[in-house]
Amino acid sequence: MPGTRNYGTAQYGTPQGGHPQYQGSPYGAPAVPGPYGAHGQQPPARNRRKLWIILGIVGGVVLLAVVGVALLVNLVGGATAKAKGLADDFTQLVIAGDTDAAYDDFLDPALQDKLSKEEFAAGVQSLERDGTCKPSYNDLKVSTENGNNAADVAGVISCDGKEVDLAYRFDGNKDMKMINIKLRPKA
Repeated sequence: MPGTRNYGTAQYGTPQGGHPQYQGSPYGAPAVPGPYGAHGQQPPARNRRKLWIILGIVGGVVLLAVVGVALLVNLVGGATAKAKGLADDFTQLVIAGDTDAAYDDFLDPALQDKLSKEEFAAGVQSLERDGTCKPSYNDLKVSTENGNNAADVAGVISCDGKEVDLAYRFDGNKDMKMINIKLRPKA
């Protein structure tokens, strides 16, 4: 063939378009297919279905764990904040000498049956508090059982030159009331 050179089984030539064309393997070597079969063939698509199922399950478990922890922290943190708020509001009324509001708004009716409003007011008056008094809570325990919340609060009311020990117990569902109280000057 004119314009064609033969080197082994490989043939190089100029086809009608004028561009060189490769045919066969050079120097008589057998043609070797690529790693994925014939030249230009794409590798087969890998089935990643199992991988996505496993990743979905792991992701779901992690998401449930995060949501569970967030709910637990929110419930416990919310109940703790509520108990501290109740104790602080009650103590501020006691420090201010507003015994009627403290008695009516915070004491459970069962505690009111044991402690009259007059006895409560006389007990608060005997504490000799003044405008320098500040409460601090050193123990706050909150628990929930069958939808009933309970909170034990302990601490000190510090005034100039004197301190008053305090211990409260609140109990109830949504509207927690004081079921036990201790306010005594520190010895």
